[in-house]
Amino acid sequence: MSSTLLNLTYHIVFSTKYREPLITPKLRETLYPYIGGVVRNKGGALLRIGGVADHLHLVVRLRPDIALSDMVRMVKANTSKWVNEQGLEGGGRFAWQSGYGAFTVSQSQLPTLLEYVEYQEEHHRERSFQDEFVAILKKQGVDFDERYLFDGVGE
Repeated sequence: MSSTLLNLTYHIVFSTKYREPLITPKLRETLYPYIGGVVRNKGGALLRIGGVADHLHLVVRLRPDIALSDMVRMVKANTSKWVNEQGLEGGGRFAWQSGYGAFTVSQSQLPTLLEYVEYQEEHHRERSFQDEFVAILKKQGVDFDERYLFDGVGE
């Protein structure tokens, strides 16, 4: 084959440090477009973003020369710095948890995932983030130890 053809689409999930409810509706209005800009500046495409006060879901398409871990690191570092420069409503410092979950997305499942991410607030009226994340890991066949999934929660 004379050319390289790829579709690298990922579902990325990460939360605020200690899952503090820092992502207010007002912050969301500027945070989501800012994240889209970070992804675009690295040659990716933010297909959908959604979340609630303590975590986000991103559906992104990446170029093959950008590692997923680098993209997540850039998004988290740039947004933390930017939010802290803007100042959080009510004061305090903004930070993301150290880890994240990332899963490949097949084209046939993309419409379902996009809808799921779009309606995060509705989903979380019935299901906690912990329950949601554990269900995603199980569905994706990811081995995990639940004792280490949620840094600092309950400390």
